[in-house]
Amino acid sequence: MNNYKLLTPGPLTTTNTVKEQMLFDRCTWDQDYKNITQQIRSSLLDLAGATNQEYTTVLMQGSGTFAVESVLTTAISADDKLLIITNGAYGERIVQMAEYIGLHYRAHSAPYNEFPQEAEIRGILEEDPAITHIAMVHCETTTGILNPLEMISQLAKAYDKALIIDAMSSFGGIEMDVPGLGIDYLISSANKCIQGVPGFGFVIAKLEKLLACKGNARSLSLDLYDQWKAMDADGKWRYTSPTHVVAAFSRAIEELIEEGGIPARAARYQNNNRVLRERLARIGIEPYITDDKQSPIITTFLFPNETFSFEDFYEYVKEKGYVLYPGKLTEHDTFRIGNIGEIYEEDIQNLCNIIEAYMGGMTQ
Repeated sequence: MNNYKLLTPGPLTTTNTVKEQMLFDRCTWDQDYKNITQQIRSSLLDLAGATNQEYTTVLMQGSGTFAVESVLTTAISADDKLLIITNGAYGERIVQMAEYIGLHYRAHSAPYNEFPQEAEIRGILEEDPAITHIAMVHCETTTGILNPLEMISQLAKAYDKALIIDAMSSFGGIEMDVPGLGIDYLISSANKCIQGVPGFGFVIAKLEKLLACKGNARSLSLDLYDQWKAMDADGKWRYTSPTHVVAAFSRAIEELIEEGGIPARAARYQNNNRVLRERLARIGIEPYITDDKQSPIITTFLFPNETFSFEDFYEYVKEKGYVLYPGKLTEHDTFRIGNIGEIYEEDIQNLCNIIEAYMGGMTQ
């Protein structure tokens, strides 16, 4: 298998020192390992700008989707109603979860390349006082759009609604003041902007809200409250944890801090994105999302012409050392390029040189 770099939204390219942490086997009952879990929980609160008097962190086995579903099944009781704001496939997945769980919910959809509109959401909250919770994806990796978190936060505060934010592809790579925004449940994953490997997600939860969730969960393994109670006692996960992934994530947090924290990482990602968009625009490859709505996480590009074959393009770029991502849209032909992971401007410049060579070959 050839060694290549992932230009994807996670799993992503990790450092060798993160990978090396997975060379050691660890016992889930060992105190040293439980200490790693507790240190991760504390560090995530620091990254969120939160204190353990107001917030707590719960780690949950599985992909990020598992963590999102754990929040939905635990935080929302039979008497509650959830407003789900969507403009992409991952918001729509939250709707699908709500259906499976049997939640009372209402979905509000915006076009994939547009923000949800404040007036429309305000109107829904005015006309439907039964709504108790609001859920939204911050960075929709369907397109790369970065949704207006502050606007949703202000509405949640104004109407006294609990706020659930899927920050899967943004936490650790974009600065956010979790307490200041009043987020009640922020959800992310080990293999995103903190640059660990896949295997668990995490929830930064407001303690007051989590304490009221006892007995709500419709799932044993995804019960966020019970997971927190067990983990908070001494760092022990209720069921077998991904020990190698946990150790790698601990090292990934250290490397994030060594880089200069979230501000420094956000600046690197933003520069990657800027260089990528500017250079590809020169050769006629245009982004789907406008500059004012674009995240620094992943960019969706429109096919440059009718003869463009993503499969051929993908293999060409992969042979040169980089792996891209197919598009997720149905009404447009697109592909995606991630800006996160252990990726620097040199990699983006090299990639753009490869793409320029490919496009030049197409015109000959």
